[in-house]
Amino acid sequence: MENLENVKKFYDETVNYEWRRLDRHKVEFELSKRYIQRYIKPNDRVLDLGGGPGRYALFLSQLGCQVTLADLSQNNVDFALNKSHELGLPLNALRADCRNLSEIENGKYDHVLCMGPMYHLQEEHDRVITINECLKKLKPNGKIFVAFVSSYSFVWDYLIGNPSLILDEEKRLQLNTIVNDVNFSGYGFSDNFFIRPKDVLPFFQQFDLEKLHLLNCESFLYLREPELLTQSTEVVAAWLDLAEQVCEREDLLSLAEHLMYIGKKLS
Repeated sequence: MENLENVKKFYDETVNYEWRRLDRHKVEFELSKRYIQRYIKPNDRVLDLGGGPGRYALFLSQLGCQVTLADLSQNNVDFALNKSHELGLPLNALRADCRNLSEIENGKYDHVLCMGPMYHLQEEHDRVITINECLKKLKPNGKIFVAFVSSYSFVWDYLIGNPSLILDEEKRLQLNTIVNDVNFSGYGFSDNFFIRPKDVLPFFQQFDLEKLHLLNCESFLYLREPELLTQSTEVVAAWLDLAEQVCEREDLLSLAEHLMYIGKKLS
């Protein structure tokens, strides 16, 4: 519980920063949206669990979906509702712990986005409970979209943002994750869980799901994203087109900061 209180406090205090995050990381946002739109259509019912200040929820509302956003942070919920009023978009939103969604009707949703909770649930037990809660909310044959942060993500972040962090003893221990080839639970940007790409599919084998996709949400573009985003819209779109064609390649998964599993509920 202390872990999730820390996470709640972090997001309560960083609402505007989190809203702008997907502007800074446009590759992740655009590739994720492309996959989402392969399945989510106007009038579909969508639960956006851990949806933060509502970037995906409002995007889907704009597409004509019936969206419910649930988040641990009340400040995120309030921000999303205010933004929906500002944009003239319908949105339902409530504060909820992803491990207990009893306030949300079972079997109602065509799709569930779980693109945040796995970043912070450090115990396997809590991750399993959360996925089972998501599956309760889905209709038969509904789709679930689950995002993870890769165990290599802060290696790329430190290399891009401040290479000298390797001289910091605590940061060096984190960077050794790439040497030791292990998952990491601890303090990253908050209390975090980082997963090895090769552990994502085995995790989902315990659920009644058919795997549709496992993708690297940045494809091969992450290490050069800041430079890419200075280019024209035409250039960026062309690189995204290329990146989309290979983002499910197993040999490129280790380049990801974010990974997304997409599955279909079988019953």
